[in-house]
Amino acid sequence: MNKADNPQVITAARWIAERHDDEGGRIIPAVRSRFSLTAAEACQACALAQRFREAGRATA
Repeated sequence: MNKADNPQVITAARWIAERHDDEGGRIIPAVRSRFSLTAAEACQACALAQRFREAGRATA
């Protein structure tokens, strides 16, 4: 399963894109805890969130 196939990664990415500064630099632990993701999935969500921010929106 890749990041595009995992709805939890997409949901986490949207959350990160909208609230990326709220966690004080501890986004990976916050995302892992909030969305029950592995470390790799949390990193995928961060990368996807960056693409959302660059596109100027937080939706896929």
